[in-house]
Amino acid sequence: MAKMGNALPFAEGTLSKQQVPGFWEQVSTRVAFFIAGFGISAWAPLVPYAKARLGVDEAALGFLLLCLGAGSISIMPFAGLLAARFGCRLIIGLASLFLCITLPFLATVASIPAAVVALLVFGAAVGMIDVVVNIQAVIVEKASGRPMMSGFHGLWSVGGFVGAGSVSGLLEAGVSPVAAMLGVVVIILGLLVMFGRYLLPYGSEEKQGPLFVLPKGIVLFIGILCFIVFLAEGSMLDWSAVFLTSLRGVELSQAGLGYSLFSVTMTIGRLTGDRIVAKFGGKNVILFGGIGAAAGIAIAVFVPTWTAALFGFALLGLGSSNIVPVLYSVLGRQKVMPANLAVSAVSTLGYSGILAGPALIGFMAHSISLPFAFVVVAATMLMVAASSVIVAKNSTP
Repeated sequence: MAKMGNALPFAEGTLSKQQVPGFWEQVSTRVAFFIAGFGISAWAPLVPYAKARLGVDEAALGFLLLCLGAGSISIMPFAGLLAARFGCRLIIGLASLFLCITLPFLATVASIPAAVVALLVFGAAVGMIDVVVNIQAVIVEKASGRPMMSGFHGLWSVGGFVGAGSVSGLLEAGVSPVAAMLGVVVIILGLLVMFGRYLLPYGSEEKQGPLFVLPKGIVLFIGILCFIVFLAEGSMLDWSAVFLTSLRGVELSQAGLGYSLFSVTMTIGRLTGDRIVAKFGGKNVILFGGIGAAAGIAIAVFVPTWTAALFGFALLGLGSSNIVPVLYSVLGRQKVMPANLAVSAVSTLGYSGILAGPALIGFMAHSISLPFAFVVVAATMLMVAASSVIVAKNSTP
């Protein structure tokens, strides 16, 4: 077995019992985040192919896509316990293998029941990886003594760009969906072979614990904040194109520019975020990030030009980019709950925002108007900004 950091004398039941994360554990954490983003984004270009192969309409397709989210939500609350009992390395490895099994299947499935099962399993694998890589990230960052969480999350975004872009390019070049997915599988397995040995063989300071603990105190508060930020992200994913085409006269072929700019600025923000957090502190990142995000939405809504809307969406991505990474760092320092259970609970609440957000925006858009719905999102981001004082007071460095 490869040496993993510096081994220290230890007492039973404490983190000092574990091998202290070092350089290669930091690298493996970045690779694991890349795999998580790469794996989920590889599915996105397959969606139109699956729709045509299954012969379903938009409503049925929406139900199928909901299965992916349901699979994730169903497993996330228990991921922390599994990581504690079996270690991050084993759980990330197994979940990645399920990703590799289901992706080619999703490229060939020809019946709705089989697609439901495949998407539930695929969603569960994605949800498991997303939680456990954040548990490892909390441990590794805490051991390093410096901000690293933004960079970790930035690698998820890079993986998303590479996955969606490379698969789209292969499909455009005439490569079959199955062959494209097999290429994705080879890359994921190759990364696991090279770096999987450096993933942490543990996932908590405590080996034993309850199956699931309801979040409380600062953990519940952080979960609500993550829900809001992810809701804003979901609103961009599902409604930015509608906003641009219906209210700003943008051509359908260019409707994706809003989310693209949002994603690019979010990625840039995260890749540079560790230096920003180190210089200005997490409190200021949440405060000014929330204000910037709210300002971006306000510009998009109240300045009636498509260029202003694009600028506003870009500002939203930049402002919100480092809020969630800072909040996950706080989870590693709080004393209310074990970090592994706290990450599971917050990830579940946050991911619920991505799932529920577009539906809530749609309800408000139908009942009142889409601009009003966006203004509500801006107001909630101001609430996130105002929470910076509470988060800072309730986290122990």
